[in-house]
Amino acid sequence: MYPMLKPALRRAWRGRNTVQFGVTPAHAVALGPVDLATGSFLELLDGTRGLPLLREEARALDLSERHVDVLLRRLAEAGLLDDPRAAGPEADVLRQRAEVMDRQRPDVASLSVVRPEPGGGLRRMAARREMRVQVRGAGRVGASIASVLSGAGVGRVEVLDGGRAELWDVAPGGLPQAAVGERRDVAARRLVRRSAPGPGPRRAVGEAERPGKAVPGAGAGASGRRASRAGASGMRTPGAGVPGARVETGAGPALGAGEPALSLIVVAPRDGLAVYAPAAETAGPWIASGTPHLYAGVIEATGVVGPLVLPGGTGCAGCLELHRADRDPQWPRMLAQWRSGRRGAVPACDLALATAVAGLAAAHALAFLDGDLPATTGARWEAALPLLDWRSEPIGPHADCSCGAAGEVERDRAVTGAGAQDTMAG
Repeated sequence: MYPMLKPALRRAWRGRNTVQFGVTPAHAVALGPVDLATGSFLELLDGTRGLPLLREEARALDLSERHVDVLLRRLAEAGLLDDPRAAGPEADVLRQRAEVMDRQRPDVASLSVVRPEPGGGLRRMAARREMRVQVRGAGRVGASIASVLSGAGVGRVEVLDGGRAELWDVAPGGLPQAAVGERRDVAARRLVRRSAPGPGPRRAVGEAERPGKAVPGAGAGASGRRASRAGASGMRTPGAGVPGARVETGAGPALGAGEPALSLIVVAPRDGLAVYAPAAETAGPWIASGTPHLYAGVIEATGVVGPLVLPGGTGCAGCLELHRADRDPQWPRMLAQWRSGRRGAVPACDLALATAVAGLAAAHALAFLDGDLPATTGARWEAALPLLDWRSEPIGPHADCSCGAAGEVERDRAVTGAGAQDTMAG
């Protein structure tokens, strides 16, 4: 072990005997009491010294081995210690690619703040390279989401859309003006490649390019159902969304490994109605396969992010439609008219709002891929121009929806209740 205080967290002395690591309340930790010798020892934790050398230098500061061991344990338990050599072989491959690492240093630093274990930031960045995400839509929102996910290190980002790019599809971070008149999916693939910090993992030898191909025993359905159960019970799921298949990255192709299953689908169509009121039948195959999916878009100068649907565990598009019909009996009638009526030639999709929606959606997608359940899990966030007051609306399972999430939630409640009774009886 080569202990290193996480450089992403700024240090400051709160007083003569207390050191605070971090500025913001979300991640700040205070350590104390810290005497002068211990403070000097903290300066040695820069990742260049192993434990034997650290103990030797501690003795020169009149610090015992036990004091050093207790201090390192406290720092590790507080999530303040990193170890640049503890992230595993996949991270070693990534670390050897200097240009890629230089591009990703801010991302790794951010991950080190939110992943408490030593080497956790680099380990998660290496895991992203083996993930596969599909973005459905290549307009101002969808193309920007795909660009951010690719730039953030997701190894496989597929973009699906039809037609040809128009001038109003152009956006900074999205499709460039040179793409106007080109097929949207072709232009989006070029954007994804250009945004990536380096070449992605190579496909297994002999594998066909079939978007829905899953690895037996390690498919999106299995990972999605695990995440679904966690979502229903409110638990954090380490590694949720991480495909079980291992595909070699770097120099050579993977032998005997399959194309990884989809970790996530991001639904970001150019028609914002398909996000604000998504069609349940469109999501049917994703529910059946257990594939997590996240909605994001803009409709009539209103930005929408969420819900993140964990099939069988959280409310889905069908649940949302049924809840709305319960509140407003005229909703199905109006929705049928909106879906079948003539669409405007140009959507009311403000560039700044589209960029904000894309950034928020990409951040929530990455949080899920990294193993957390973001605030869009079973909820949607909306903000309308001009005030942009972001508000959250829970999207709970509906008892009449065929997705089965309501039954899963009831079973979880029954199990929880039985456990509480057992605890009381004991």
